[in-house]
Amino acid sequence: MKTVEIPGSKSYTNRALLIAALADGITVLRRVLMSDDTIYMIRALKQFGLRIEEKEDSLIVNGGHFHAPKKVINVGNAGTTMRFLATFSSLAEGKVTITGSKRMQERPIQDLLDGLFQLGVNAYSKKGNGCPPVIIEGRLEGGKCSMNGEKSSQYFTSILMCAPYAQRGVEIVVAGDLASKPYIDVTIDIMKDFGVKVVNDNYKRFIVKGSQEYRPREYFIEGDASNASYFLAAGAVSGKGVRVANINPNSKQGDIKFASVLEKMGCKITYRKDWIEAEGRELKGIDIDMNAMPDVVQTLAVVALFAKGPTRIRNVPNLRIKETDRIKALAIELRRIGAKVKEFEDGIEITPGKYHGAAIETYDDHRMAMSFAVAKLKIPGIKIKNPRCVRKSFPDFWVRFAKLRL
Repeated sequence: MKTVEIPGSKSYTNRALLIAALADGITVLRRVLMSDDTIYMIRALKQFGLRIEEKEDSLIVNGGHFHAPKKVINVGNAGTTMRFLATFSSLAEGKVTITGSKRMQERPIQDLLDGLFQLGVNAYSKKGNGCPPVIIEGRLEGGKCSMNGEKSSQYFTSILMCAPYAQRGVEIVVAGDLASKPYIDVTIDIMKDFGVKVVNDNYKRFIVKGSQEYRPREYFIEGDASNASYFLAAGAVSGKGVRVANINPNSKQGDIKFASVLEKMGCKITYRKDWIEAEGRELKGIDIDMNAMPDVVQTLAVVALFAKGPTRIRNVPNLRIKETDRIKALAIELRRIGAKVKEFEDGIEITPGKYHGAAIETYDDHRMAMSFAVAKLKIPGIKIKNPRCVRKSFPDFWVRFAKLRL
């Protein structure tokens, strides 16, 4: 049985950073993930005048006092940073402009801008196309807004985290069904840990009452369930077994349930207080709705290569507006190595075939690179183009993956 320890959660790290920036006083964040996405967040918060000190795997944030940056904020391809900062900027005095990479400038954010406008903020797309660069002016007044829930839960997280500092309470109504609900659970969980209560009306409405504020504290970041998926998948397909340490089996992170998906496919899964083991058995294809854990769809698609029968992945249309169009990218690369693939608007079906080596395009998408690393364990001749793209969420992924020696 091989063991690997995974780093802190990107989702928790970026949320904790923004909340620590709002809390008046000194917050110490432990076991943080220092990846491209979190580094962009740190740099941006420093542009707001916040003091953030880095010490090994910890960050010391002196929060509560900030101002509008003098220069444009560039967040690269960090989607969480872009969306979270949009609302945060409305709490700073002055005009804030946020931009990003070429791909970021193609990713929609209009639903969030519309929500902010309803709450009193002059928030708009500079090019008028509903995508970054975005300009934020005016104070977050509060009140009631409605947003489409189908594209991204991060729009809701952005407003929820800043809602305690609106001039009055905030109520957000979800139009349609809310995608990726567990990420909202993560948001509400960390807000509670810092002293703010959110009323969740069955994911149809969220209420943050006024006169609440975050309390600075020492906070430990739990392990990243999305990053755990690649190692659990490695155990499933190799048949040798992998134990993933520094992970909470009862985490609010939706991707923690990836282990149970592998179990449905026939993998042996063992849970303990702070680790999960995956030991491969004969795998079978499944038909599954992955709306609650879209970030591990690519991992599942690669595992499906080694299952008996087809695997149908459903209800993940928002994958088309991620770092790349992940459904299309998966279809292209899985076919490249010999799989039979059907592409749907909201998902994909993979039927095992006769495989061969190939150079895999990553589309500058960290999850494409890490997912196809699992395929390398069983298919000779697979090469990953632009492997450094994993820095976005897991900088030392290749080192840790190589140590498995499966």
